[in-house]
Amino acid sequence: MIKSRKHAQSRFNQHMSAALAAMLLPVAAHAVAAADEQAQAPQTLSEVKVQGAAEDTFKADRAVSAKYTEKLVDTAQTITVIKKELIEQQGAVSLTEALRNTPGVGAFFLGENGNTNTGDAIFMRGFDTSGSIYVDGVRDVGSITRDIFNIEQIDVLKGPAGTDNGRSAPTGSINLVSKRPQLEDAYLGSVTAGSGKQKRVTADVNQMINADSGSAFRLNALVQDSGNAARDVVENKRWAVAPSLAFGLNGPTRLYLNYLHVKQDNIPDGGVLTIGLPGYTAPVTAAMTAEQRAALNAALNSAPRVDPKNFYGSEKDHDNVTADQFTARVEHDFANGVKLQNTTRYGKNKQDYLLTAFMATSANLIVTGTPDTWTMARTTLTYKDQTNKVLTNQTNVTAEFGTGAVKHTLVAGLEFITEKQTNYTLATTPGTTITRTSIYNPNPSTPQTFTYARTGAQAVGSTDTQAVYLFDTAKFGDWIINGGLRLDHFSTTYDSVAIQGTATPQTIPVGTRIATNLKVGDTLVNGKLSALYKLTPESSVYALAASSKAPPGGTNFSLSANANSAANPNYDPQETTNYEFGGKWDLLKQKLSLSAAVYRTTVKNEVEQDATSGTYFQTGEKRNQGVELGVTGEITRGWLVSAGYTRMSAKVTNGRAVAADGEVYLAYTPKQSFTSWTSYTLPFGLTVGGGVRFNDQLRRGTDGAVGTPSHIDSYWVADAMASYPLNKHIDLRLNVYNLTDKEYVAAINKSGYRYTPGQPRSGSLTANIKF
Repeated sequence: MIKSRKHAQSRFNQHMSAALAAMLLPVAAHAVAAADEQAQAPQTLSEVKVQGAAEDTFKADRAVSAKYTEKLVDTAQTITVIKKELIEQQGAVSLTEALRNTPGVGAFFLGENGNTNTGDAIFMRGFDTSGSIYVDGVRDVGSITRDIFNIEQIDVLKGPAGTDNGRSAPTGSINLVSKRPQLEDAYLGSVTAGSGKQKRVTADVNQMINADSGSAFRLNALVQDSGNAARDVVENKRWAVAPSLAFGLNGPTRLYLNYLHVKQDNIPDGGVLTIGLPGYTAPVTAAMTAEQRAALNAALNSAPRVDPKNFYGSEKDHDNVTADQFTARVEHDFANGVKLQNTTRYGKNKQDYLLTAFMATSANLIVTGTPDTWTMARTTLTYKDQTNKVLTNQTNVTAEFGTGAVKHTLVAGLEFITEKQTNYTLATTPGTTITRTSIYNPNPSTPQTFTYARTGAQAVGSTDTQAVYLFDTAKFGDWIINGGLRLDHFSTTYDSVAIQGTATPQTIPVGTRIATNLKVGDTLVNGKLSALYKLTPESSVYALAASSKAPPGGTNFSLSANANSAANPNYDPQETTNYEFGGKWDLLKQKLSLSAAVYRTTVKNEVEQDATSGTYFQTGEKRNQGVELGVTGEITRGWLVSAGYTRMSAKVTNGRAVAADGEVYLAYTPKQSFTSWTSYTLPFGLTVGGGVRFNDQLRRGTDGAVGTPSHIDSYWVADAMASYPLNKHIDLRLNVYNLTDKEYVAAINKSGYRYTPGQPRSGSLTANIKF
């Protein structure tokens, strides 16, 4: 094992060196040539003004947030901006797919026990970030798989975001920027067909209503009915519509009205058995006899790998989501340079989810005879009947002024948020039959008899937040100093009703309603301070310190009276501090951006049990430190590139191990990650492109499971693209994924019984239409 790791490390370093050399050598050569041309150019030229459409490029100048007033090169924090041009070239359709363009971010965690994560279960720098997803700067809640048909760009903020957003994940946040109406007439659409029965149609219609009043209408729509190239039975079926109106686009006062409706009718993926994967052994237990252990070892230790397409659930499984979101935004530019932005949003989404769950424990397996006769008990039906609601009003005021030689940009804001989550308890009726299924030839059509309904038990969690924040960016000479402070007063209530299901204890009759009422409230104070020095007008170095806090119940609105739960209202908020040092450089006439950063993130107040007394204390501490590199933009005319690399050391610095192999490293955190994409447009219009991605070995969590893999292996994946304009209205794009048909594990559950296979070699053909 040690030898193979060294060889894998050597191969990675060779691949990395070649990839970086291929990208950076042309950059250096072009920079030298540009410098020579500039030296020979005349010193005096007459002014020429040229108007034209902006070129499509992967590089963004700014993050779209009222709280970030400077260009990215002058912003002292790691921020990755993923533009729609990059997303479209890759044929990405979901948030998870788009986030492959930033290293160390992904859906690595499949779920716990028989449960499977739903929606965008994103991990970033070692921590769950699925509760820190925003749309146009406003928190977006609910277990929904976000489609990006109505998204202009994605801003990924790495490092604590408590000063920007209030309670949030320890390692960052994700903001999706919606498409807006424009003062032009444009009619765009796309039709896609591909592997896995993929069928997808989108439309993007922008119509100017009145040029004098600056009013316009835009409609984005989507219909998709697709399978999954990696899996049998799994379906991704949805439709969505997003109309928006804008008024006053050419004036000082602008009004935007947006509505989003999404309907998903999916068949969820419960994963594949890990039997046959590296690290799998028979799940023998101490309670088994020697003969039983020997028989199980003989059958399973050399068992072949199951087909990664196998579906172990039922055709009755479903994941139905309905989401509605209405947003009104008013912007006003005052005569003295002060800008006002007010956003009001109401959102609601409802999820009806059923999954036939399985865990391949020794008690659930029958492995006598030949493998084609082996069967497994599907243990239970897992449900989710959940509704999320959010009502938000956010006001930002931006002002610029001077105090002597110092120029200030001040951002002040107020935010009022009411969030509510309701979970209804479901149960099957007596006589329910959950059939066994074959391990190597499962049949999702095997008859199952069950009905389910709400029992009357439910849990309602709600959080009310009132926040005030202030940011000041001070410029003097070559220095930019930024400071921010945010106060969040929150109140979380959790009311649950359980139904006593057995006669134990005897004093509580069956059917008795048992109510639980828990509350927690506090004021969170977060801040950040950075200093940035301009080496040149196009480059900078900086230092940053920032904090973040996550109170009990801050992610899922659920409080607990259990002493071992961080959601216990008696505990203090989880506290995060982050220190970052980095540099940024725009070159080639600001068309190409380079960035580098080193950071250390420390998370305190983790709940741990004292080994002697058995009492729980908030003494646990976790730390992630590392380096991240990035390059984005245009190398030469028509040659675009986007690439990133990160190396992380994520550890438990105080407390018990959380990884299954007993090491102190955090689970679901690849030590190294690399992502890249490049494309080149030939003179006759053909665009060719492609990229490679690397994810290092990934440890799973620990829950005492026996015999399952403790980690998943590292992997490289290569994708390619070619597009060609048939005429001025239609162009075709071919995407091929996983060119080498690499078999790899994309995610694994906490027990290690189940995994999500990576996408096999597959493809799609898209016709893009514009008028």
